[in-house]
Amino acid sequence: MPPGFVDESQLVLALQQRNEAVMATLYDRYAAAMYGVIKKVVPDDAMAEDLMQEAFVKVWKAGAQYDASKGRLFTWLINVARNTAIDYLRSKRYKESIQTDELDVYSPVTERVTTAVDHIGLKDVMATLKPEQQEVLDLLYFNGLTQEQAAEELGIPLGTVKTRARTALQVLRKILIDKQP
Repeated sequence: MPPGFVDESQLVLALQQRNEAVMATLYDRYAAAMYGVIKKVVPDDAMAEDLMQEAFVKVWKAGAQYDASKGRLFTWLINVARNTAIDYLRSKRYKESIQTDELDVYSPVTERVTTAVDHIGLKDVMATLKPEQQEVLDLLYFNGLTQEQAAEELGIPLGTVKTRARTALQVLRKILIDKQP
């Protein structure tokens, strides 16, 4: 690690000044966490590596726009990585790639999400929601659709999707907060 980049404010300043040496430091410090976030969204190793590279390119291009008053550098980097992976899932490139795959009921993404949901007990909590609320949350949070896409998928108005999601999250929040010791 170059001695000039000791703390986060120095990293931010170097990034905003487009100092190329800062990218190696950012990679050394944050790549593992960013890759982990990308892998949770896109389980394919090769694609996750490509998306990691894309995320770092986005960091380089948008570094001057980073605003420390809105959050820590680490949080911003994680969000860039996550958004890059989600953008990929929503992209035409991804949709075309899955159209060429053999249709199968099994999906590693679905299995991973289901396992994670079962592990934290969310499956039981989700079962307390009305079916239409469950359906909206599944599309928004587990399938990565936008609210507009979910409205189109369900054939209902966008406002209805937003209301169902908000109401469902309020119910989940209340249940989960009441469950805490």
